[in-house]
Amino acid sequence: MSSPAPSLKRYVWLSIAAAVSTIGLKTAAWWLTGSVGLLSDALESLVNLAGALMALWMMWLAEQPADEDHAYGHGKAEYFSSAFEGFLIFLAAVSIAVSAVSRLMNPKPLESIGIGLGVSVIASVINFATARVLLSVGKKHHSVILEADAHHLMTDVWTSAGVIVGVGLVSLSGWLWLDPVIAIIVAINIIWTGFQLMRRSASGLMDSSAAPDVLAKLEGLLATYKAQGLDFHALRTRQAGNRVFVTVHVLVPGAWTVQKGHEMAERIEVEMLALLHNGHVTTHLEPLEDPVSMLDAGLDRPAPPTQ
Repeated sequence: MSSPAPSLKRYVWLSIAAAVSTIGLKTAAWWLTGSVGLLSDALESLVNLAGALMALWMMWLAEQPADEDHAYGHGKAEYFSSAFEGFLIFLAAVSIAVSAVSRLMNPKPLESIGIGLGVSVIASVINFATARVLLSVGKKHHSVILEADAHHLMTDVWTSAGVIVGVGLVSLSGWLWLDPVIAIIVAINIIWTGFQLMRRSASGLMDSSAAPDVLAKLEGLLATYKAQGLDFHALRTRQAGNRVFVTVHVLVPGAWTVQKGHEMAERIEVEMLALLHNGHVTTHLEPLEDPVSMLDAGLDRPAPPTQ
């Protein structure tokens, strides 16, 4: 039994629009000032755009219904988007570091600092507002794609703040070496973000369990049925993008009719789905009194003893 989830592609389009606008603003800020720190900021926004385009494609794929070759749907496509964005972040970091080292070896004075920083601040405000929207929607709908994009944009906001402060300090102190040094720090920060995104993608592709709070809700529901004389085992969950797959064995009195047991299993599935934003629940009925029912509590049922 499954519960549907709404399409979230419109929020990815919001991310794309924000990336396009900030690329233009930050490139203008770099062109006005000549700051390699602001150049690094513009390059990260270019990564944001590439990541958002990949996210749009993967979200479209993840929302495709199950088919003959993908009986459990396409939800894991979200993790490919997150991993791809992490890879792009690494490339941007290398590019930033190379430019920063070159500028550190050959310092150049900055120009039109006031106007350039003003333009960069506007771009940061756009990124901050977009990130807050994506993070809120991503958490509400358990979307790996939107949460990853939001965290990346927030990193961009903090990066921009660091660059703005650095360029301001260069203007006040005249220490030209500060600009490329801050750009190198930005590159290191970007690498950390990329690592986090890729690690989360790997975890999802390895069939990680649902979040602890989701497991607690499911176990709490089952506890209410245990108080009514039923029992359960082999509760298993796995996260596939924004979808949670749940399986559980339901142990009912052996004297019950098949119809009564089936109705109870259906009721439990419906109540479990109400706890999941986008889930699929499968139950398996077994008699309480039969000791054989306990043999499949583990993932792999043991082989019967040889005669």
